[in-house]
Amino acid sequence: MNITLLSSPLQGFTDFRFRNAFHKYFGGIDTFYSPYIKLNGKMVIKGSYQRDILPENNTTLEVIPQIITNDADEFLFVAKYVRELGYKELNWNLGCPYPMVAKCGMGSGLISNTSQIEHILKRVHNETDIIVSMKMRMGYENPTEILDVFPILEQYPIKNIAIHARIGKQLYKGGVDLDSFKKCLETSKQKIYYNGDITSVTKFKELQERFPSIDHWMIGRGLIADPFLPSMIKNNTTEYPKNRFELFEAFHDEIYREYDSYLQGPTPIRMKMLGFWEYFSESFSNPQKTFKKIKKAGNSKNYESSVKEIFKNQ
Repeated sequence: MNITLLSSPLQGFTDFRFRNAFHKYFGGIDTFYSPYIKLNGKMVIKGSYQRDILPENNTTLEVIPQIITNDADEFLFVAKYVRELGYKELNWNLGCPYPMVAKCGMGSGLISNTSQIEHILKRVHNETDIIVSMKMRMGYENPTEILDVFPILEQYPIKNIAIHARIGKQLYKGGVDLDSFKKCLETSKQKIYYNGDITSVTKFKELQERFPSIDHWMIGRGLIADPFLPSMIKNNTTEYPKNRFELFEAFHDEIYREYDSYLQGPTPIRMKMLGFWEYFSESFSNPQKTFKKIKKAGNSKNYESSVKEIFKNQ
């Protein structure tokens, strides 16, 4: 079976700068989803969201924009905007687990509100020709919430549902709930994609054996922690390239330059790269020591020399 690998959108990480560099140095991802567009009650799309999905910033890869909302008018506004940019599909985020989002009835906090989901889908499919796909958790409080949504989704030509096999309250803690995901597969008539804890080739193969009907797999945090993972899955190998850390360093240096020129100032770039190194450090022989070294680098000069030393010692 041919498999399709997708990059799960991670707010603050997988913007166009990251995506372009990732595609250039590692490959393996067939489609990238952009981090969600959020309107905050105003019919205005922030400049950072606009830049992220501008076609000229995404010339070498396939990108699908994403929205997070619980409002039909917002959905239609964003759908019109992305259609004007040439996008045919808009992914709806019903997966974000963070309490500040969920408590506002968005992301995974919307899953239990079936009447609002139905209202939005009805208006969107009546008033625009945008293709709708979904990114969902199995619920916020419990993994059976999604089962009540399936009959509603089946009334509409939803392209696919990417399901992260956790509930919102878990955030990213604890393991994925594969039994509840299996129940989703047995219940839904929709095209289902799998998402959650694909962190190694071995783990991927275990999931593939468990769910042989799945041919679309979405990788989130695992892709940042080990950027070689998608291409290794595609090539069915556990062997890293001989120049693994040379490529990793070149990739790091490119996104560092890109973010440094955009963010302006030592504190924003330091915080941005610190976020990445929480994941990057997992690829090194001593993750804790590696991350600690980055954390201690109080300025750009120290950061750059620490990074050089980390790569040199691998």
